[in-house]
Amino acid sequence: MQHAQLHPVIAAVTQRIVTRSAPLRSAYLARMKAAKLAGTVRSHMSCTNLAHAFAAADHDDKQQLRAGRWPNLAIVSAYNDMLSAHQPLQHYPEIIKQAARKAGAVAQYAGGVPAMCDGVTQGEPGMELSLFSRDVIAMATAVALSHNSFDAVLCLGVCDKIVPGLLMGALHFGHLPVIFVPAGPMTSGISNDAKAKTRQLYAEGKVGREALLESEAASYHGAGTCTFYGTANSNQMLMEIMGLHLPGSAFINPYTPLRDALTAAAAARAAKITALGDEYRPLCDIVDERSIVNGIIGLHATGGSTNHTIHMVAIARAAGILINWDDFADLSAVIPLMAKVYPNGKADVNHFHAAGGMAYLIANLLDNGLLHGDVETVAGHGLRHYAQEPVLVDGALSWRDAPAQSLDDTILRPASAPFSADGGLRLLTGNLGRSVIKVSSVKPEHRIVEAPAIVFDSQEAVQSAFKRGELKRDFVAVVRFQGPRANGMPELHKLTPALGVLQDEGFKVALITDGRMSGASGKVPAAIHVTPECLAGGPLALVRSGDIIRLDAETGECFVRVPPSEWELRSPSVVDTSGNEHGMGRELFTNARLHAAGAEQGAQIYAPYEMPQTVNVLEADKVEAA
Repeated sequence: MQHAQLHPVIAAVTQRIVTRSAPLRSAYLARMKAAKLAGTVRSHMSCTNLAHAFAAADHDDKQQLRAGRWPNLAIVSAYNDMLSAHQPLQHYPEIIKQAARKAGAVAQYAGGVPAMCDGVTQGEPGMELSLFSRDVIAMATAVALSHNSFDAVLCLGVCDKIVPGLLMGALHFGHLPVIFVPAGPMTSGISNDAKAKTRQLYAEGKVGREALLESEAASYHGAGTCTFYGTANSNQMLMEIMGLHLPGSAFINPYTPLRDALTAAAAARAAKITALGDEYRPLCDIVDERSIVNGIIGLHATGGSTNHTIHMVAIARAAGILINWDDFADLSAVIPLMAKVYPNGKADVNHFHAAGGMAYLIANLLDNGLLHGDVETVAGHGLRHYAQEPVLVDGALSWRDAPAQSLDDTILRPASAPFSADGGLRLLTGNLGRSVIKVSSVKPEHRIVEAPAIVFDSQEAVQSAFKRGELKRDFVAVVRFQGPRANGMPELHKLTPALGVLQDEGFKVALITDGRMSGASGKVPAAIHVTPECLAGGPLALVRSGDIIRLDAETGECFVRVPPSEWELRSPSVVDTSGNEHGMGRELFTNARLHAAGAEQGAQIYAPYEMPQTVNVLEADKVEAA
């Protein structure tokens, strides 16, 4: 089936990225070409190295590894049995090994990567390791693959920093085929509305800890990802729309026959697409400028996590591709919001999947010229493979076309009749730096706030002021010194209930921070990821309580109304960050804090780079038309 003609803005943004990235991308592809060897890599290993590589294998696998005729699949897993999303991965290696043998391949567990849960560490000191754990995962992936005796890779991971870290690490071995194998979401618990209501009541002191814990336990109740549409489920959407899952893999519940069948099929497919066969599909050919753009489009069309304004930059950089927030903003302006999943709506990802899910979404975007269809994927050439959903027929795995119509238009709509005409992610600029705001869950009447600033240096200080009753007024909370270099850029999720209460009481409130908020950040307008951060010379450190700040999500402006003559004379505030340097392992990340790039540069702790200036595609079109 032919795709509709590609939207001109998508084409222009993609070409801008191609041009910007050309030297870096060319160098990356040259390295990947050099890394590919004729035949299996094991035929080039010394006898001592090879003997070490198969010493513990069982007899049959050892013979195949020794002969070098069968491909060897590396399993890199984020399994641990504390994280609900990763607990199902315990059983995957055996499924993969058995399926590999049937497909004429060997699979070896190459290595594990750390996996921490933001839900457990939220608001705790351990959260300051969270963002940097992504780069640690990338390095751990490289360590697992550095034995250099593999022909393809199966990456097992689900949650917030884990999938980006696995992909970043795997891209440094981009000459190998790589398939991501997810675990799926837990079954639905209590409604997200009910959960949010209890959180707000607790923030107001109207219910106690036991009621709150009971509510949370009824929401997060079993194996699988949390069912709201935060970063973890945005990861799964990304792997699907970028062609790195088997089609339809993202949102199948764990411990089901279909889930296990997809896991086995991923192993069989990985065996088929190695350089030993005739359908070689290396990762470096799949993750290109077009698939990166497709990923950003998917985020906009589904109202995905703002954390990916950081992670996608780092992922792209690992593939030799340079993107920035102008690219996100220009694409958001032309991509309709097709899904309403909490916090953008009442449904969870299970409801989204039942309504037609990724297969319907991708098919509809392709039919409307809103995705690059002519891309490589692990399933074959062309993204149309992902307009299908998996089913079991008499116990055998097969795929069928996506439903022609949404099965629930309160959750999932066609691009021709979306929930909003744009993706809801805006770039904010002004004299406070560059930041992003997600407006898909913010009501239009709350998208413009002009009020006095109240400056805080921690989310705990905001909570304390709220409990003392000092925030019952219009204000803009400026929470500063929360960037990568200051304290590892933890999410400030604990701010949401208190600010939500004040907004519901009729006050005009907003948040501006150089810290992070997640895909579950909610209904209060928040200018987040302000770059440069305060500790890197960002102007947010010049703001004083009482300054009038205007946050206008409609025009894309965020600025302080201080005369330039006064602004230029101000000295930045200095904050003692030594309390963030020790305890809970934070001292081990000193170098990460010292060398971290800014949020718009992907907050990487290695290979930072200056983002080049770009021309806004939409503004350029306006000038040309004039």
